[in-house]
Amino acid sequence: MTLDPQLQRFLQHGSRQYGSGQYGSGQYGSEPLDHPGLDLDAARRVTYVIEQSFRYEYEAPVRSLRQRLVIVPPARHGGQHRRAHQLEVTGAQARRQLRQDRHGNMVTWLRAEHVAQAVEFRLTAVVERIRRDGHAVLPLQALRSPALLSPTRLTAADDRLRDLAGRLPSAAVDPLDQAEWVCELVHGSLEYADGVTSVRTTAAEALADGRGVCQDMAHVMLALCHLLGLPARYVSGHLIGQGGTHAWVEVVIPRAQDAIAVPFDPCHGRRAGSSYVTVATGRDYSDVAPTSGSYVGTSGSRLTARRRLGVLAAA
Repeated sequence: MTLDPQLQRFLQHGSRQYGSGQYGSGQYGSEPLDHPGLDLDAARRVTYVIEQSFRYEYEAPVRSLRQRLVIVPPARHGGQHRRAHQLEVTGAQARRQLRQDRHGNMVTWLRAEHVAQAVEFRLTAVVERIRRDGHAVLPLQALRSPALLSPTRLTAADDRLRDLAGRLPSAAVDPLDQAEWVCELVHGSLEYADGVTSVRTTAAEALADGRGVCQDMAHVMLALCHLLGLPARYVSGHLIGQGGTHAWVEVVIPRAQDAIAVPFDPCHGRRAGSSYVTVATGRDYSDVAPTSGSYVGTSGSRLTARRRLGVLAAA
């Protein structure tokens, strides 16, 4: 993999030589630290490297491939800053366009007129978190945004969800405390189980079964927030130590002259801290699916996804 010179320099030298960050000579110019031995939430600065790939293999040549990728972290999200990134495409000649969607996410659109056998999309990115920069800030009117308060097909409430919301205080309660209770309630209401739901499973269906994965728990939390009048949004990103992408929720809380997006992870029953890297936000999973697309042809396809999130430096 040939890296962009700016990215290569960053991986070799870092933006700063932090006290606990020891840079080595790994494949990408720097060996990630042993994160279990680090207290990332206590660190003033943390630098991460993301390596992610999606490889599509086809039984026969296909044409008119159109791919949408939501995998590049935002330039800034609160205290999180994207310092460098590179997206490579192999296996096909592809035109690309990077633009922001209505939620402010970085979306890459790719077009390839012919794919003979396989195409692979590979991202390498360096992200830095500066603790003092705090949570993502939104304008005060975000507290009344329909996008943060209205249900979608995946987060629509049924009687079971309304009954669950009825267990929570709804009047004269601090919204941050309310969000904490919702997170804990969802964590205790669903068992983590891989393979029992899909990206089309609704919050109501997941709750009825009592099982699901991180995206299901995020959808259930969003459904409850909507019922309680708490503005909230879905988050897609990465969690250190987890093999695939992760999902959690940001609840928008009023501040003096603006609002802040406070992250909660109902899958783990806690606030999301410095072990998390945000990639995109939206109303639900369908807004921020990491990869989706179409092609013309009768061939079937097979997707192989890989991902690694490592810590390059912390101090």
